[in-house]
Amino acid sequence: MKVAILMGSPNDESKMAPAAEMLDRFGISHVTEVMSAHRTPAAVASFATGARDAGFAAVICGAGMAAHLAGVVAAHTTLPVIGVPLSGGLADGLDALLSTVQMPKGIPVATVAVNGSANAAVLVVEMLAVTDPGLADRLDEFRAAGAR
Repeated sequence: MKVAILMGSPNDESKMAPAAEMLDRFGISHVTEVMSAHRTPAAVASFATGARDAGFAAVICGAGMAAHLAGVVAAHTTLPVIGVPLSGGLADGLDALLSTVQMPKGIPVATVAVNGSANAAVLVVEMLAVTDPGLADRLDEFRAAGAR
């Protein structure tokens, strides 16, 4: 299993890097892609629609302002989608937070704090650890060590 990390712009790379670092820490394979819900909507839809068949277990999406990458991805897959609202725009990320967390019934997006990509990765680890005892043990060790 692997995890997709998507971001709406190359400028988001520094804010999304902690997700990749956390997945690396747990030995979880991941792919990072830049694709925009608004500038490249067909690419986003195609990626999300084929993500399960491509072996992905979850998708972490980071976007700022009201660019709702996570919502568009969630509309095209039944995989878990974790949204990372990114700072910038209205009230330094409030617009991104609200657009990410306010999803319609039946199309959930788990949402972490503004710029919280590391926690998005930990949430994915927790999901995968449900069926992977070795990963659950590493998660227990991570928490015992202070979850840093």
